[in-house]
Amino acid sequence: MKKSIVLLVAVVLAGCMVGPNYQRPSVEVPQGWRTQEKEAKDVANTAWWGQFNDPVLNGLIQTALQENKDVKIAAARIEQFVGQYVTTRAALFPQIGAAGSGSKQRITEDSFPTPLPSSAKNPNDVWEVFLNGNWEIDIWGKIRRATEAARAQILSSEEGRRTVILSLVAAVASTYIDLRDADMEWEISKQTADVYRESLRIFDLRLKEGFSSAIEVNMIMSEYEQALSRISFYQRSIAQIENGLSVLLGHNPGPIARGRALNGLTMPMIPSGLPSDLLAQRPDIRAAEQDLIAANAQIGVAKALYYPSISLTGVFGWASTDLSSLIKGSNQTWNWGVPVTAPIFTAGAIRGQVKVAEARQRELVLRYQQVIQTAFREVDDSLVDQRETTDQLVALGRQVGALKEYARLAQVRFDNGYTSYLEVLDANRTLFNAELSESQTRAVLLRAYVNLYKAMGGGWVDVADKMVGQAGREKLAGQPGN
Repeated sequence: MKKSIVLLVAVVLAGCMVGPNYQRPSVEVPQGWRTQEKEAKDVANTAWWGQFNDPVLNGLIQTALQENKDVKIAAARIEQFVGQYVTTRAALFPQIGAAGSGSKQRITEDSFPTPLPSSAKNPNDVWEVFLNGNWEIDIWGKIRRATEAARAQILSSEEGRRTVILSLVAAVASTYIDLRDADMEWEISKQTADVYRESLRIFDLRLKEGFSSAIEVNMIMSEYEQALSRISFYQRSIAQIENGLSVLLGHNPGPIARGRALNGLTMPMIPSGLPSDLLAQRPDIRAAEQDLIAANAQIGVAKALYYPSISLTGVFGWASTDLSSLIKGSNQTWNWGVPVTAPIFTAGAIRGQVKVAEARQRELVLRYQQVIQTAFREVDDSLVDQRETTDQLVALGRQVGALKEYARLAQVRFDNGYTSYLEVLDANRTLFNAELSESQTRAVLLRAYVNLYKAMGGGWVDVADKMVGQAGREKLAGQPGN
């Protein structure tokens, strides 16, 4: 028996795994970005959101990483794949169990050709204790390929969790920028309405004294009501943005603390990196590759079904009608065997499984390449967005400065009787819209930086991961125990 076991182990060690070994697909990587930034810095591995210099934003991101439900769901999903991996890998090892039973039975005395001897014990006891074992010999690598696939699924789910973290940090930062933008636009609308309210009060008095016309009063009234409608719009937007940000934080809808004003947020530095860096930095690309590895291994699992399945089984134990003498040499019983099963005719069932596995692998090759292309586009779009929006914001800043001077001069001309109040209204209206556009563009630029860090990926995801603080989450540094 021992020689047979040694022989079988030798067969296993000499066995080969069917199915293709994984090779990373070739991808076309650009040599550089469409927009080359001379001011780019190596900051992709730092907590980039700290560059905004807003402690409140830092606290919101910390809270979101610890409380957000999507992060916790992703962590729980990893545990599911870890359990699946351990279960799959366990089949590589012998499965040993134990069984025991005790019973009392009586047989009918009329069931025999001859009467039951009077000395026979009836009813009698039956006691049994057994150890049983089973070991499928993985000659063709079916179990090892399945284990390879399960391990890749763990790593894919881990990268999926990191993708959630990446998206969450970017979403909190972008939503906070939206909130401060809405705050600023609400403030601009409120200040503008206050100016029109005072002008309306003055011109009402002038109308009563006969120094102004009803046309001027109604024109001011129109601009005043327009500013009030903007106030209501931004108040609604602020409440809705706060509710959305609260959910990102893992909380019920409610008010959100404020830090620096929108124009007080510091512009982050541009992170440096080559297109080839994305293959190692972006968790979604790494997850797509692990999915491909798992699908590649499943081809081997399917092809192994063509070959015989060989197992080693055995039972060892004792059986007796007397419990006190159960563990006795004469009551010992055992058996072992090497069952072999092989497919002969399956009507194409195995061939169908192989075709499914191969088609799935081809699909994921294309998906892997598509994810990489999307990543290249997102980085390039963000770089272009950052550069062009910066120029746009500078131009708008000059425009707002010129319109403020225009509004001041128009007021001076009106006060000295050189023009009608129509010119003042036109100057204030144009300035109001330009200030709103400047605030919106500043928010677009800040979000462009957020999107750039999100698109680049990098070590900052590891920094954020350390802030999650979920005790007990298993990371696959090696192989989990069985």
